[in-house]
Amino acid sequence: MRADRARRGRPRRILTALLVLASAAFVAIGGYVGYVSVRHARPVTLPAPTGPYPVGRVLEDWTDDARVDPLAPHPGTPRELSVWLWYPAAHAADRPAAYTPGPWRGLHLPGLPGLAETSFDAVRDHAFDGVPVAAGRFPIAVLAPGLGFAAPQYTALAEDLASHGYLVAGLTPTYSANLTILHGRRVPASPAGNPASFDAADLHTGAAQQDGDRLVRVWAADARFTAARVAALDRAGPFAGHVDPDRLGYLGHSFGGAAAVQACHDDPRCGAAANLDGTQYGPVVRTGLDRPSLTIASGDSCVTGTCRATSAADRSDQTTARALLAAGAGPAWCYRITGARHFNFTDYATYYLAAPLRSQLALGSIDGGRGLALVGSYLTAFLDHTLHGRDEPQLTDPGADHPEIQVQHVAR
Repeated sequence: MRADRARRGRPRRILTALLVLASAAFVAIGGYVGYVSVRHARPVTLPAPTGPYPVGRVLEDWTDDARVDPLAPHPGTPRELSVWLWYPAAHAADRPAAYTPGPWRGLHLPGLPGLAETSFDAVRDHAFDGVPVAAGRFPIAVLAPGLGFAAPQYTALAEDLASHGYLVAGLTPTYSANLTILHGRRVPASPAGNPASFDAADLHTGAAQQDGDRLVRVWAADARFTAARVAALDRAGPFAGHVDPDRLGYLGHSFGGAAAVQACHDDPRCGAAANLDGTQYGPVVRTGLDRPSLTIASGDSCVTGTCRATSAADRSDQTTARALLAAGAGPAWCYRITGARHFNFTDYATYYLAAPLRSQLALGSIDGGRGLALVGSYLTAFLDHTLHGRDEPQLTDPGADHPEIQVQHVAR
């Protein structure tokens, strides 16, 4: 009889234990969701600009009537671009501009409601909307994002460059970015602008290479159009007399880095090009660049041409980078940043990201603000040296102040 009672009581004990476990899991999940909600809304401040100027910002929507958009889903559409301008300002305003105004708040990673990362309403930047331009004439730095990204996701780097006296034009390649806002309307990516071949595990397939070579020409044309429109601002309006069109640099991250190098190759006005962790594409790989170039790679990247290649993708990147350097006639500086990964060149380095999401993104062990500060410091030094002719010792010797910088190649 006792054994019979024991057998009857065992299911009750199991059920009780399961209920306790379910309750504990519910409490834990509820607590985690509550924690994520708090962190989602907690303000995050981007790294402060390090230059002497306050930073102004204006947003423009420009149409290139000379080009039919090859990436648009409807034939005959003219190429339109959203361009964010960060510039040296005469003075600050009462409060900084919104980080992502209006529908730009939809830039959160596709498929997520945004709860797993910092709310863009909670990101604090340092630029001021529409304030007057500082006295002087300033070089142009055209900044192209990575594939899928948009200009505002590089605000930290753009603000820092502007604070050092550069007119930074951040373009968003329409139909390639996950989201573009043009004239107040949302424009998603198209299959032509963000090819399916780039979703493959190995981006070095023949199809991806062909799509990359095709797309980089479009982006390079976007960058050159943007540079020409910014140069034209010197003739009339609030930027009149403040643009130095004879000093021009093209900059970019990831695929935008490849576009920057190609744009500099194609534009005789270009004085320098900077590639942030981007695999190179386009005719420039074969013909080389005869202008100064800067390549800053993440710690596990082979895009400088010097690395310990451990995969076919690494070997492909290494071969491409070496071909570009060998064909080029211009001075080249190449570095890697220890502890940095691909997303450390974007504002994602500063956001709160919930644990499951963060582990899926290419963010390294380096402090996010520190990584962006290093990139900003080397971009500024490179442009100051190449466009202004200033001596910048850190380009040849990072010294004790930059222990994370690994020199891969230095111009002589």
